Amino acid sequence: MHLAQSLPTQAPGVFTGSANVIAVLILLAEFGMLRQALLRDHIRLYMAQSALIAVLAVVVAAARHIPDLYVLAALTVALKVIVIPLLLRRLLRETDPVSAPAGGADIAGSGGLGVASTVLLAIVVAAFGFFAAGRLGIRSNAAPITALSVSIAVVLVAFVLMIHRQDVVSQAIGLFSLENGISLAALVVAASLPLILEVALLFDLLLAVVVFGLLIRMHHGRARSLSTADLTRLRG
Repeated sequence: MHLAQSLPTQAPGVFTGSANVIAVLILLAEFGMLRQALLRDHIRLYMAQSALIAVLAVVVAAARHIPDLYVLAALTVALKVIVIPLLLRRLLRETDPVSAPAGGADIAGSGGLGVASTVLLAIVVAAFGFFAAGRLGIRSNAAPITALSVSIAVVLVAFVLMIHRQDVVSQAIGLFSLENGISLAALVVAASLPLILEVALLFDLLLAVVVFGLLIRMHHGRARSLSTADLTRLRG
């Protein structure tokens, strides 16, 4: 018994370490969205975050011998890294005419808190989600449980982004990055889901992009701005 207690703790393997590092990078990209003032930078960070989701899918597929995840990774790159950013950039070009001073439509609307206060709040929320997930006692052979805790933190920080920012595009990107957090959790606890279900979730995301695109066009057409600050006042 004393001999067993004296044995050193086994170091995490390559797969476990890689999955945890990718999950942390996804969380850092979410924090980066809180600090960026330009919507085009939000889109770049969302692309990077989505690319990391695809890389994690490939890592899990190679380590757990789940070939369907290779297809999921390719679809993730096609939809989240290429199609959605292109659509968002096209919407920005349509709502940011050359005559707009300083490219005002490309500036993310801030909430009542400053950047430092918002990041501090997001850190507290992420820490709560991380440690709360660890207390759930969920175990999975698909990916390390630490990545699940990080995925919960990503979802909660995405909620902070959606609540704090007062512009339609940032709120849309917050929703899309929240879906990335859910995808991260799915790769942890349910990597062997049938491919048809994974594809259905991706097409639900594409439907959300179309809906948000219509909302962005309608809101900008009426308010000549992407800011949602005026929506807090009721009008008769």
